[in-house]
Amino acid sequence: MTDHPLPFRDPQLSFSLRADDLLGRLTLDERIAMLHQFAPAVERLGVGPFRTGQEALHGVAWMGPATVFPQAVGLGATWNDDLVRRVGEAVGDEVRTKRAQDDRVGLNVWAPTVNLLRHPLWGRGEEGYSEDPALTSAIAVAYTRGLRGDDPHYWRTAPVLKHWLAHNNETDRDTASSSVRPRVLHEYDLRAFRDAVRAGAVAGVMPAYNLVNGRPNHVSPLLEQHLRSWTDQPLVVCSDAGAPSNLVDSEHYFDTHEEATAASLKAGVDSFTDHGTDSTVMTGRIRDALAKGLIDEGDIDTAVHRLLSMRFALGEFDPELDPYAGVDALDTEEHRALALEAAEQAVVLLKNDGLLPLEPKRDRTVAVVGLLGDACKLDWYSGTLMHRSTPLDGIRERYGADNVLYAEGVDRVRLKSSDGWLRVPEAEGPAGGETRGAEGALDPALLAGRTDLPPLTCGEEATELALVDWGDGVLTLRTDEGLYLSVADDGYVRASADEPGGWVVQETFRLEAVEGHDGGHRLLHIGTGGYVSVAADGAKVAESGEKIPGDGATVFEVETVEHGADAVARAAAAADTVIVVAGNDPHINGRETEDRTTLALPAQQDRLWRAAHAANPRTVLVLASAYPYAVVDAAETLPALLWTAHGGQAAGTALARVLAGDVSPAGRLPQTWYAGDDDLPGLFDYDIIGSRQTYLYFDGTPLYPFGHGLAYADFTHTALRAEVDGERLRVSWTVTHDGGAAADEVAQLYVRAGTPDASSDLPLRKLVGHRRLHLAPGAAERVEFLVPVEELGHWSVAHGRWTVEPGAHEVLAGASSADLRLTATVVVDGEERGPRAVAERGLEAADYDSQRDTEIVDRAKTDGDAVAPASAGIEGQLLYNACDFGDAADGLAFLVSGEGSIAVGVGGHSLELPLRGPGGPYDYRTVEAALGLSGVQDLRVGLKGSVRLARIDVVTGKESA
Repeated sequence: MTDHPLPFRDPQLSFSLRADDLLGRLTLDERIAMLHQFAPAVERLGVGPFRTGQEALHGVAWMGPATVFPQAVGLGATWNDDLVRRVGEAVGDEVRTKRAQDDRVGLNVWAPTVNLLRHPLWGRGEEGYSEDPALTSAIAVAYTRGLRGDDPHYWRTAPVLKHWLAHNNETDRDTASSSVRPRVLHEYDLRAFRDAVRAGAVAGVMPAYNLVNGRPNHVSPLLEQHLRSWTDQPLVVCSDAGAPSNLVDSEHYFDTHEEATAASLKAGVDSFTDHGTDSTVMTGRIRDALAKGLIDEGDIDTAVHRLLSMRFALGEFDPELDPYAGVDALDTEEHRALALEAAEQAVVLLKNDGLLPLEPKRDRTVAVVGLLGDACKLDWYSGTLMHRSTPLDGIRERYGADNVLYAEGVDRVRLKSSDGWLRVPEAEGPAGGETRGAEGALDPALLAGRTDLPPLTCGEEATELALVDWGDGVLTLRTDEGLYLSVADDGYVRASADEPGGWVVQETFRLEAVEGHDGGHRLLHIGTGGYVSVAADGAKVAESGEKIPGDGATVFEVETVEHGADAVARAAAAADTVIVVAGNDPHINGRETEDRTTLALPAQQDRLWRAAHAANPRTVLVLASAYPYAVVDAAETLPALLWTAHGGQAAGTALARVLAGDVSPAGRLPQTWYAGDDDLPGLFDYDIIGSRQTYLYFDGTPLYPFGHGLAYADFTHTALRAEVDGERLRVSWTVTHDGGAAADEVAQLYVRAGTPDASSDLPLRKLVGHRRLHLAPGAAERVEFLVPVEELGHWSVAHGRWTVEPGAHEVLAGASSADLRLTATVVVDGEERGPRAVAERGLEAADYDSQRDTEIVDRAKTDGDAVAPASAGIEGQLLYNACDFGDAADGLAFLVSGEGSIAVGVGGHSLELPLRGPGGPYDYRTVEAALGLSGVQDLRVGLKGSVRLARIDVVTGKESA
């Protein structure tokens, strides 16, 4: 016991006991209020307000100036756990520093994102680390440990992993369901979260907007069945913004918000992020759910206790003991150096025929060309830059400004209407303004565009505009002063934005040809869906709150003053070497809310590298992008290619140092670069096994494989040794630097069961270890990995658990997933794959071995899976291999709902069972089929109509109908 008058104030007690005491002192209304993202103060107890949720993906986001590190996918490309941990420490320190300056900054950070980069067209691929669960886990563990800090009691910040679970599509993201079979669930999606949670540096998770197997993630039983089983620590589950309301409003999963809120709370959601800072709506729903008996006070107390435990760990109640309370580390020299180091280590050399490194010389001229040549792009989860380095900046600094030529490659155009040329009028007073969001915003989606500048008009003099087509006909138009045409809330078009941005981008347009008007185009504003109309009071896309339709649009003729490819060709011809910098703007054609449509480089940028190469064969292509591109022709034609994610504040300096050879590149691809769209499965196909996705299963030829990356030095890998040591594999080999300058190599360790061929349902190879090494010329280092034997296994649908198959398994070591130079074999004991003990245990329908045209759906709203046809008009097919029906089975019993039919094929028997009956999708009944079965047989099942199949059991000892 304690003598302290308020035990929750006593630092000698455990956080759990202190949370117990404080919880007991709170009224019901005070407890309910704590379940909203913005929890109010409890002044009578001296408890302050608390906010869950501070974005910190690669630096402190949304809250003004901060150190901006490379995008998350760029941190993944470093393959360097130690570096990423140091980045996490720096970000955590800056969160603490900014918290001391601005109480809007929260210490519960919503980072990192551990969704796997399964599909390269996913719009939020920039936020993840890798397509591989092991690499993602390792980088996430490193970043969260940095964010959490080393103190055994107090946390620097409290990281929340995003987004639980199987979330890789922005299209219909709040209504689409990811069909995730048990093997994919256990071997792939859960794995990305599991290791970081087990490492002890994670405070919680955020469920994703989507559904998994027909059930919204915000009411997923997996939160309790898996997430909270991985640790004894009280994990906080924070809803995504607006997701609690989606359960009724868009998903229609529940009839009332009270039901939805109660179900979320019972499933394990603790903090509700909904309706912004207005907590009254959500707290009202919780009170109503309580009054209706949908929840009890114990459900509320469980969630509040978790939230209080996190607040105690953050030192809120012990400022004098909190080792992070006095941190003052924003934009320090160390952080600036770390941002540069991270940007350097993220650069991946894809191809080099000897052109690089390009040593600076007095008489050597370099042309920097391309749409991103003088850009330092930020994304939705960036902070405000305090330092800015573009490729042009870095190359000028490294090679000398007099030796560098520049051509952006934009098309310069003028737009003419019947009333004259489109023009930007002069502004009265200073035209400059503070960068959008520079001061920080709790919700940057609410930031409005500028209205202090005059709208565009038509007149006798034209304003030349820089036109960029970012792909799919999505255009930006920019003045020579660097201001983009944008639309504010009043509907007028102004030259007012420093960069495209915002939750709804207001700086993108599309030209649409006007039928019957030779050369005439309408200008559609994509953000509002309104067409540009130039009236006496200026250009606008909406009037009186109504968007202007196509028949009200001004018709423009587009006059091209200069093609960007011509300017690029001139600069390229005048230079010794050309650096083409291409890529994406993170706010356009691939971002949160918007998936990409193709792997192809936008046509305008494709023309630029071709023009540069035609004028000068010494052309290097640098892809600065959040995503992979299928640049097959460039890879075949150009002597050198590099890729870097958007590298943050030091991106340009880092790129220049790599090009000059000051740093040998050693980034490695964190995801497969496919050769074309034809290699990709459907965006909504989450069955990486069945559709052969990622390096684990893809049996085609990628453009560049997972783990690929070159250096300016050669390394040899020798003397691989692998042995079983109890429950672990002990693996080691030697990496030797064969000469040249000091450089990094990334040693990569993979395993596979036996020698699987393209028809195997086991991975072709699986990463189980990696280490980034820095070696001096001629130096060698012995690397050793201790790998749990369970890494050789997989989830067995036959046994319903993780199994390692007995026999020989291969251990492979090398420099990428396709450059495996050493192989060893280990022999382990284990459990045979089958047969399935169907006579004893029956079959869960979702435990199939393969399927076609089916989807997994929710058996009930609380728990369980069933399988249904993916389309009512097509038969869904399921295969269950090696089913042991025992000595004699009279038939099979199918637990089903809905109407349609079930086709059964087994042991030479085939029949079709028509299904008709009342009830909805959750009203199950048992239908039996008479089949004389025995021994081990494959079972095939076909589903038609609205049928949901939940389970199959063997019928013995009676007649089957």
